[in-house]
Amino acid sequence: MNSTSRRALTRIAVAITAIAVAVPLTGCSIVRDVLGAPAPQPERDETTQEIVSEGDADVFAIRVGDCMNEASAETVSAVPVVPCDAPHDEEVFYDFTLTGDEFPGEEAVQTQANEGCLAQFEAFVGVAYESSTLDFYPYSPTAEGWDAIGDRTVSCMIYDPAGQVTGTLAGAAR
Repeated sequence: MNSTSRRALTRIAVAITAIAVAVPLTGCSIVRDVLGAPAPQPERDETTQEIVSEGDADVFAIRVGDCMNEASAETVSAVPVVPCDAPHDEEVFYDFTLTGDEFPGEEAVQTQANEGCLAQFEAFVGVAYESSTLDFYPYSPTAEGWDAIGDRTVSCMIYDPAGQVTGTLAGAAR
């Protein structure tokens, strides 16, 4: 198998994993909202709004520029955020909102999420996705989140398949 085929298979596997991760992330937040438990908020610098300490944060509290480590649990309600100057697995590089009153279906949401993230990849990294060694996946709304809490937000996550990075991947040109 050539490297192009391996990369394509890796990207498909990442997309499937993203769906598996996104569903529990949204679902657990709904449960927490119904139960009234407070959502963990990341500790941020008052001026820059950058995350200043490691900890868990509600998935809906993450913003563009936030860095985090991969969530290891199968079902999570919070993501492990870290300051970007510490080693980390991924970074939020773009957020956008899907439109519509009715949930368009899982496949349509994933397609829109992937297309929206891909459209912003080069502007963030500095090279086209096809030429980059970096990869991405979206956190995207589920049917339950769409209907129960009006979740329409897609957060585009960028990462280096080779391992953790320190600092932002903005302008990495790789």
